[in-house]
Amino acid sequence: MQVQLTVNGKQVSVDVPPNTLLVQTIREHLHLTGTHVGCDTAQCGACTVILNGRAVKSCNVLAAQVAGAEITTIEGLAQEDGTLHPMQAAFKECHGLQCGFCTTGMVMSAVDLCTHHPKANEQEIRELLEGNICRCTGYQNIVKAVQVAQKTMATA
Repeated sequence: MQVQLTVNGKQVSVDVPPNTLLVQTIREHLHLTGTHVGCDTAQCGACTVILNGRAVKSCNVLAAQVAGAEITTIEGLAQEDGTLHPMQAAFKECHGLQCGFCTTGMVMSAVDLCTHHPKANEQEIRELLEGNICRCTGYQNIVKAVQVAQKTMATA
């Protein structure tokens, strides 16, 4: 089936079987491999993307369900000249990553968090990121990165 999407600001049309997950469409058909496949059960958050302005776990959504949608992947956050999105810059600055596997999903969830909860405090940030699992960092630097990005995104 043909599925029309807007991915990272560009119109795309993909021919996929009706049971194709959005994460498969993004990775295998559009070759945007920054979106990771972790658990395949919507538990870890590694596959998080922004779908019509909200963070979703793309392993839990069929591509056919989101025909016509606007999707932003990690590749779509930075500006075309390579300037990092404030959240990406904050993760880099605060070392909010270690192995990097959860990072793309964590960044996408954090962007959603700051967009919809721009004044979240530390406890609220921790609660709002509960759907993303990191096995390496202990979360402290991730929370710090979100707090840094909150300030930058609020003034942008």
